[in-house]
Amino acid sequence: MDSSRGIRFLVHRRVLLLLLLVASSLVGTSRGREAQPLPVAAAAATVLGSRRAPERHGLALDFYAKTCPAVDQIVANVTAARYRDFPAAGPAVLRLFHHDCFVEGCDASILIAPTSSDAAGAGVRPPPRVERDMEENRNLPQEAFDTVELAKAAVESKCPGMVSCADVLALAARDYVQLAGGPYYAVKKGRKDSKVSLAGKVRGSLPRANSTVDELLRVFAGKGLGAADLVALSGAHTVGFAHCVHVLGRIYDFRGTRRPDPLMDARLVKALRMSCPSSGGSARVVVPFDVSTPFQFDHAYYGNLQARLGLLGSDQALFLDARTRPLVQDLADKTRFFQAFVASMDRMGSIRIKKGRKGEVRKICSQHLFSA
Repeated sequence: MDSSRGIRFLVHRRVLLLLLLVASSLVGTSRGREAQPLPVAAAAATVLGSRRAPERHGLALDFYAKTCPAVDQIVANVTAARYRDFPAAGPAVLRLFHHDCFVEGCDASILIAPTSSDAAGAGVRPPPRVERDMEENRNLPQEAFDTVELAKAAVESKCPGMVSCADVLALAARDYVQLAGGPYYAVKKGRKDSKVSLAGKVRGSLPRANSTVDELLRVFAGKGLGAADLVALSGAHTVGFAHCVHVLGRIYDFRGTRRPDPLMDARLVKALRMSCPSSGGSARVVVPFDVSTPFQFDHAYYGNLQARLGLLGSDQALFLDARTRPLVQDLADKTRFFQAFVASMDRMGSIRIKKGRKGEVRKICSQHLFSA
């Protein structure tokens, strides 16, 4: 893929090969070192507690049965073509869906494009910052946004004004899971697009690369999701890449010690350092989340965690914490992971749905209806 055709994935081949070799030699060798975990049921109960879940509205598989019955296939045609030309768009769209749902619900607010202050004109108050302006979202690949816009345009050509961008994004995320080898699942529809996108809503709504399990559980509980959802949805890191900035602390200066994280396998540290220098490296360089099968949507992520091959601190923490460790171990089975992932995607896709006058159906996903 050349520099003019999307994300510049600058993963050196020798480094990726070394990562794969490290994974193949280590997965499955580090089990049984930690203390006895809590039972799964107890872990889930500890997290859920009595906290009330956000309000959820009904969605339906046949929501567009009369207005756009072929919407699933229309979107699928676009995603399949994009996946052939831009494989990186797959995990990027999946991440985009997660970032959308975790900030004010699944309402396509993440898709609203920033407006330049120059566009407002002299003497006019600059427009408010949108979600995409925030640091947490600045590295979201353009391929993901482009894919949703292309899919939405295809839907508009057949069913003008009927299908929301929020539903198109949910369908595209599902398609990419399947295209990468994951499960196919039916997507409930009926979301409206948000009428606002506010940068101030982002901070604290999304997990960070170095989040502790306590922090992760709080974020998920705020969305009405529990420990089982946290571990299942984290399995999306079985595909895709992270920028080096998110792993530098773990491989060079863990918690101010000037040494790597002792819980990351030393050979993985060495491999990552080949791609991610401590200073002076390119901000565009990325490394795979899943070092064993980085382009396949499978259950290898969970085996990697048990072998101390988790890329992000927040990933590895899931196996180190007694509350989530049994869930990681359980989802190391492909069938159980796929079932859990589908169920959690359904729950995540229902967070704070906009209905009726609380939402809109945009014609162009990057622009509010009144400005399109």
